[in-house]
Order: sequence, then C-alpha cells, then structure tokens
Amino acid sequence: MTPLYGHDEAVAAFRDSLDNQRLHHAWLLAGPEGIGKALFAEKAALRVLARGQGPVDAPGLDIPDNHPAARLMAAGSHPDLMKLERLVKESSSTGELARSITVDQVRGLQRLFSTTASMSPWRVVVIDAIDDLERNAANALLKNLEEPPPHSLFLLVSHAPERLLPTIRSRCRQMRLSALAPDAMASALRGAAPDADEAEIAELVAAGQGSPGRALAWRGLDVSGLDRIMEALAREGDASNAKRSALAQALALKSAQPRYEAFLARVPSFIARAARERRGAALGEALRLWERAQGLASSARGLSLETESVVFELCGMLAALAGGERRAA
Repeated sequence: MTPLYGHDEAVAAFRDSLDNQRLHHAWLLAGPEGIGKALFAEKAALRVLARGQGPVDAPGLDIPDNHPAARLMAAGSHPDLMKLERLVKESSSTGELARSITVDQVRGLQRLFSTTASMSPWRVVVIDAIDDLERNAANALLKNLEEPPPHSLFLLVSHAPERLLPTIRSRCRQMRLSALAPDAMASALRGAAPDADEAEIAELVAAGQGSPGRALAWRGLDVSGLDRIMEALAREGDASNAKRSALAQALALKSAQPRYEAFLARVPSFIARAARERRGAALGEALRLWERAQGLASSARGLSLETESVVFELCGMLAALAGGERRAA
C-alpha cells in the first residue's frame, strides 16, 4: 500500500486506542483536502482487520503486503470492509462522478452488518467523504452511528466537518489531520511523482502548501507563473487594468479550466498570507479582501460564474493590496 507521510501524532493516537482496546466506534478524520486523510482511513481499516486475525509485526498503521487482509483489500474484495464514495454516473462516458453519496448506498451497509464477520471480529466502513452524503443518506448513517453493531468501526473522511449534522459529529471521535510539513511533502511527492526532478519537487512543495494531492493536481499548470502574477499585482497594483485583463482572457479559454481552478484556490490563500504580514488599517483591509475573495471563489465554483469576470474581479482584489500597503506606509 502507498506509504503515509506525516500524521505521526494521529497514527500514534489511533494505535494507542487500538492496542489498549479503547477503540471508539466512529472516527471523524478532518482536515484540508489532499493531505492523506483517505489513505489514513484505509490504512487504519486494514490495521484493525488484520489485528483481528492475530498480532501484526509492523510499525504504525503498516501491514505486510503478503498479509491475507492486505491482499484482499488490494483486490477490493475484503468481505469485512465496505467503502462508500461517489459513484460514476451511469450516463457518463467520461467518468464524471455523481454529486453525492446516495441513501441507497448507505442502506447497502446492512449487507455488511446482517452477516457475521468473515475473517476477524471487526467490520469496517470507510466513507470518503462524508461531506458528500445527501441529506437522507446522512440521516440513514446516523442510525448506524447511534446504535453501532458490535465490533463495527466507521472511518469518516471530512474536508469540512463544521458543515456536518451536529448529531453525526457528536457521535464521533474527531481526529484533526494537519497540512504536511515541507519535508513530509517532499517525500510524499517524490513517491507519487518519481519522474520529477528536485527543482520540480521544490516547486510542487511550494504550490501545494502542505497538500500533496493539491500539488499533484496542479502539476504542469505553471502555478508558479500564477504566483508571480499575483505577487506583481499585490506589489505594484494595476492602474491600467492591463495585467488583470491579460490574465482574465488567458484563463477564460476552455483549455485553461484546470489552471483557472488552481487560481480560484490560490487567491484567497495568497491574500490570507499577505494579511498575516500587516497591522492596523492595512490588516483590516486585507481581511476584508480575503473575505470577498473567499466568497467569490466559492460562488464561482458553485454557480458557474463567467470566468473572465471572476478572474478580473479577483485580480482587482489582489491589486488593492498594493493600495493598502501604500496607505499603511
């Protein structure tokens, strides 16, 4: 299985609960996207299932590749494990995923719990991500969390736990996984992109901001070029609108959609970093710009707003940082 980088404290906490037979029946694995929460859940699930068959001589959440449980999980056929995630739309020829995890998928868990566990006392459910459950599915899952079957374990991946039903959160032990440190980021990226040289690894570490998944998704999109444009706007402003117009036109091209998505994600983060370096009125202005940028970027994704207009407006917010800096000086 793919190595898990970082998250040593989370691994130790889970192992402590497992080794001392104090394993809570539901764990909410929360944190930013792309940092390895789903991989943590899969490794934790495998460790529990393998441990149920007998002692495991491996550190952390690792399992020997030749362990029967590891072979079954690798084949996607472990009888005591179910994973819920968004399915590919039946009508899609491009692999497009459904918008949510359905109530029928959650009800399908009864197939797991209606029979005796096959290989160990444990039966494990991994949901990646619980944020994707439709409302009825969340209510159906809640019934399982309220009255969990004996020796059942739920590992729930969440990118935004504050949006979940409070009744679901209250029945889980929440474990917060943090963005990876630069050294762990570099190790994760070297493993995932063995063809990348050290210069590219360094660029991806900077672009990913602690998220290997995000960095890999943005690979080849010249994110560093976007950063240079943002830095120029924040430093020099854009009195003639030339810089923002050029970027807006470039990102409006259909072929530039992935780069546009990266831009939407990076602008609020860029403004947040700028805010941390300011004080007084300049800080207040940067925080207001961050709030506006966050709202616009979120709306742009959810409402399919016109790309060129969104980019132009976000660039204007970046340019306004230069004005705030001058007023504070």
